[in-house]
Amino acid sequence: MAASPAHPIPSTLDDAARDVTGAALQATLVDLVDLALVAKQAHWNLVGRQFHDVHLHLDELVDTARTFSDTVAERAAAVGVSPDGRTVTVAATTGIATPVAGWVRDRDVIAQVFEALDGVVARLRPRIEETGKTDPVTEDLFIGIVAELEKARWMWQAQNIGYQGA
Repeated sequence: MAASPAHPIPSTLDDAARDVTGAALQATLVDLVDLALVAKQAHWNLVGRQFHDVHLHLDELVDTARTFSDTVAERAAAVGVSPDGRTVTVAATTGIATPVAGWVRDRDVIAQVFEALDGVVARLRPRIEETGKTDPVTEDLFIGIVAELEKARWMWQAQNIGYQGA
């Protein structure tokens, strides 16, 4: 496939496969960028008895989301799709609820982060199936990301159980 002004990085995929794969990668990039932002916002505004542990756990999640967002963006570029992680794009297309402003109690942060992770995983799973038909490399990337995010989801959910009904 030859380069063109609209697609200066030629894709190894045919146009239809590139479009499906690119859309899945872009949606995942938005999820991961926003997940990192939401977790960092919570990290800065966290208060409560479990401050230290939750604060450190949030840093781990931010690092994970940032690492995966870079990997996803680079995969998009590699298949000839320009990744868009601009704040305007993330704000307009995110599926993650906007966090509240100001100080947030540890129990509320735990619930909020669990819900954000739960949503990201729920949106990523269908993308595995979609990209399985268009690009097995991206499918494999998504499988690895879901495995790690489901592990994080489980850990945040386990913390949340202690607060249910409290």
